[in-house]
Formats: sequence, C-alpha cells, structure tokens
Amino acid sequence: MLGMLSKKQIHKGRFTIAAKHHITIAEIYETELVDIEKAITHYEQSADYYKGEESNSSANKCLLKVAAYAAQLEQYQKAIEIYEQIGTSTMDNPLLKYSAKEYFFKAALCHFIVDELNAKLAVQKYEEMFPAFSDSRECKLLKKLLEAHEEQNSEAYTEAVKEFDSISRLDQWLTTMLLRIKKSIQGDGDGDLK
Repeated sequence: MLGMLSKKQIHKGRFTIAAKHHITIAEIYETELVDIEKAITHYEQSADYYKGEESNSSANKCLLKVAAYAAQLEQYQKAIEIYEQIGTSTMDNPLLKYSAKEYFFKAALCHFIVDELNAKLAVQKYEEMFPAFSDSRECKLLKKLLEAHEEQNSEAYTEAVKEFDSISRLDQWLTTMLLRIKKSIQGDGDGDLK
C-alpha cells in the first residue's frame, strides 16, 4: 500500500514538473520570441497537466492566459468558452466568486466584437446564472455600451468607458477589446477612447 501511494505521488509530482516546464517554454515564446500561437499551445499543455492532478487554480491561471491571447488573435469563440467555463466554476466558490464577474465581462466583450445580439443574450444569461453580476460595474458598463452601439453613438460609448476607467483603470487587453468594438460604430474613425 505504501509503495503504491509513493508511486502515485511521484506520478503526480511529474505532472507538476511537466506543467512548470511548459509554462517556462510558454513564457519564452511570449516575451523573447513573441510567438503567441506557440505560447498558447504550451499554456494549454500546462493546463492539461495541472488538471491531471486536480490543481484547478493553477490550470485556470494557464487557461486565462490562453483566453487573453486567443482574443487578441481574434479567436473569440475559444476565449469565450474559457472565460465562461472559469466564470461558471468560480461563481459558487465564496473565495473566488468576485472574480467571476470579470470573466463574464471579458466573455461578453468577446461576444460583442463578434455580434451585438450575441452580447445582449450573453449578458442576460450571465445575469440569470450569477445574479451578483447584475449589480456589478462591469455589467452596467456593458449595458451602456450596448445601448450606445445600438444608437451608433460613439460619444456615449466613449463617455461610458471614461466613467468606468475613472474608477477601475482599464488594462491594455480591455482597452484593445473596447477599441475593436468602438470601431464598429459607423463614422468613428478616430479610434480613441480617452
């Protein structure tokens, strides 16, 4: 019995070592070689190894990198699936549920870039699944952006983003996604959010 236990632990330990190797390789592709496609592949591989030993939080960290890069490469469906999956798995966890709103927000932005109606339906779905999302600043911003987009009002769109940014600073990823959506408003050629 003891022998079996130690073999199992060694096996699990190897998963962690393999996962860490893949993260190291991913980071090299990310920063030094700037090959995002290859970085994605290695982050996915790492997530698989972590899942193999049920290290879900480590797996999720890798998957969130995959989602962020996938969205940058316009692989929105892939990003949406990851953000929704992690949002759903964290929303019932008392320690992680506050992160769920961020994942649903990011998934909705990816939907929005592809199709406004999809984004509307996604927001409704997230509110039903996770009522706390309705009261979040992220959800309120999405609704303002959807309304501005529907009216093709780029000033209202920019104003809503500015208001949000004054309280919660937008990072580079969010700025990029919000600009991609703004560009689909007719007659908005300046591509500036500030």
